[in-house]
Amino acid sequence: MKEFKTINDILDFAINAEQNAVDFYTKLANNSENEAMSEVFEQFAKEEKGHKARLLKIKETEAFEFKDEKVTDLKIGDYIVKVDITPDMTYREALILAMKREKSAFKLYSDLSAIAPNTSLQQIFLSLAQEEAKHKLRFEIEYDDYILGEN
Repeated sequence: MKEFKTINDILDFAINAEQNAVDFYTKLANNSENEAMSEVFEQFAKEEKGHKARLLKIKETEAFEFKDEKVTDLKIGDYIVKVDITPDMTYREALILAMKREKSAFKLYSDLSAIAPNTSLQQIFLSLAQEEAKHKLRFEIEYDDYILGEN
């Protein structure tokens, strides 16, 4: 795992991760043949851009406020089979892919928090983990409402 020596190292890493998420959701939106699905993923790309902007502001101002909040985990994404990105993927497959990605991001930031060398870095990682947990929850709720609700 990458070693972080400064807060800027972690912020640069997180900023890059958020840009990767923007690119991921933009690609899903562009590859979707379903207009409603495309709009959903465009919205998530926009949210990831907001997270990136927040991180850039933290880096610029060196001000960070940590809000410790509990995020519910429905664990739906934990029990669903992996899917690959394809131009004709279904809404169900796209939600599964997004849940898996958010779960991985949550785990990454949680693991980084556990090995952070100081409280400031630890809190930044925990905050990022909470953001990813919120995303996963939104995808799980969407999956529960629109996929499981149909059965």
